[in-house]
Amino acid sequence: MEIHVITAFPQTLIGPLSDSMLKRAQDRGIARFFLHDLREFGLGKHKQLDDYPYGGGAGMILKPEPIFACVEKVRETHRVDCPLTYLSPTGSVFNQKLAVEVSFRSHLFLLCGHYKGIDERVRQALVGEEISIGDYVLTGGELAALVVADAVVRLLPGVMSDIDSADTDSFQTGLLDHPHYTRPESFRDMSVPSVLLSGNHQEIANWRREQSLEITRNKRMDLYKKYMDL
Repeated sequence: MEIHVITAFPQTLIGPLSDSMLKRAQDRGIARFFLHDLREFGLGKHKQLDDYPYGGGAGMILKPEPIFACVEKVRETHRVDCPLTYLSPTGSVFNQKLAVEVSFRSHLFLLCGHYKGIDERVRQALVGEEISIGDYVLTGGELAALVVADAVVRLLPGVMSDIDSADTDSFQTGLLDHPHYTRPESFRDMSVPSVLLSGNHQEIANWRREQSLEITRNKRMDLYKKYMDL
């Protein structure tokens, strides 16, 4: 998978992309990241990227010219023909189902907003889809881009050593994950549930499912109701 990210602040992304699963994916040739610095397409000697909104009001708006120029350059140079994904509060809420769907793509083209937002003409002419990672406001789309990239890349074949681990993650089945235990068997008077030591795989599977249902019901009733309605 090729992941292209347009951002005015590429340094924000470099650290996380150089560690953990995202680094492993790159080292193994499974994913390639391309950071496109929007500032290189800024206007004038000061490389201007933003301006005041028409009609007045607070905040600054990313200008259309740099974004259009950058998107067109990326498409021409890298032959990127997938939709441009704008990370925005108005987008579809990102979840595990969407992460799985995106993981089947060969390209991902992300646009990070900043300041008050982008000129609406960018959305009208260039943006093919919008994604939101939640109902809160970030300084810019860079952290959202990392969230999306991390959730997607870890699902690519060969990134995780144990793909079964991803198949049993929270949200993958529609439920929250069950509790996990590792050695030692007893720690500060807290013991591992005996069923996990029984060696009976069916009983262990039943216990884990019951735990997932109970945890989801107690902590995320919205998910529980949705799961039970399926």
